[in-house]
Amino acid sequence: MPRPVHFEIHASEPERAVAFYTTVFGWKFDRWGEVPYWVISTGDGDGIDGGLVPRVGPPPGDSAPVHGFVNTVEVPDLDAALASVADAGGTLALPKNPVPGVGWLAYGKDTEGNIFGMLQPDENAPAPG
Repeated sequence: MPRPVHFEIHASEPERAVAFYTTVFGWKFDRWGEVPYWVISTGDGDGIDGGLVPRVGPPPGDSAPVHGFVNTVEVPDLDAALASVADAGGTLALPKNPVPGVGWLAYGKDTEGNIFGMLQPDENAPAPG
């Protein structure tokens, strides 16, 4: 059964978000090299870890609907999963892209407009070119 394996938090001011989540939940953040990306460790045991990225575009307005984290679900075949999303009435939000040494990632949008990620593990995934 597919299960969530990763989440992302999008932040207008990443350092402010790191401070917030460190204070509130005690999560650990480590910058991933020179890339503007922070790996989040949520603790030991069952559960998932995540990442923090700079927000692209303006933050949601005060009266905007609830926004949440992008949860990423590990799938054995990303192309098949993308087809299933379309068959179920969803749409593509971000096309399939390689994450070097990790796998292939795409974002879908459900019938309610919520965005989620899907990751097909592949240690041989190349750098984007």
